[in-house]
Amino acid sequence: MNTPSALDELIAALRCLPGVGPKSAQRMAYHLLQRDKPGALRLAHALDHAVEGIRHCAKCNNFSEEEICELCRSPKRDASLLCVVEMPADLLMMEQAQCYRGMYFVLMGRLSPLDGIGASELHLERLVQRAQEQPCEVILATNFTVEGDATAHYIAMLLNAQGIKVSRIARGLPVGGELEHVDSGTLAQAVLERRPIAE
Repeated sequence: MNTPSALDELIAALRCLPGVGPKSAQRMAYHLLQRDKPGALRLAHALDHAVEGIRHCAKCNNFSEEEICELCRSPKRDASLLCVVEMPADLLMMEQAQCYRGMYFVLMGRLSPLDGIGASELHLERLVQRAQEQPCEVILATNFTVEGDATAHYIAMLLNAQGIKVSRIARGLPVGGELEHVDSGTLAQAVLERRPIAE
């Protein structure tokens, strides 16, 4: 059975989403066209508006509708701290934790030579320039994956060469976690990164 070319195009377009295979894309397309045409139009409008109106903040590289995002313009942020995260979702998690009041730089990825992502794709020259603008501590909050660790190591080498203070967020046990339920790698890292208790 031949499907209309517009439907084939919609299914193919939905497959660009992460984790969406051919069957899922087909189900989504049929649902939007058969049961939720207003939702489909709203989705199309929102996508068009976002693609046309959203860019990268000139300072932190996060998504923004303006040249400098609201967070970077805020006078309440501590400009002596610069936290480097991989993706906008990581920045959002940091903000939701309410444990950090400094500035950010979003890499929009991590070093991954197999995927063709090198230093130039992560705008590391902009990060170094930003860290040099004023004396600050750069906190590396990349993920604890092989790529995230490699990215943190590479950035630390770049910044240390410029005499910039660099730290890395700690790994360890989750709050409320019990030792018997923690994997051995996390437990070993928690022991290695232990710190003294003040009296």
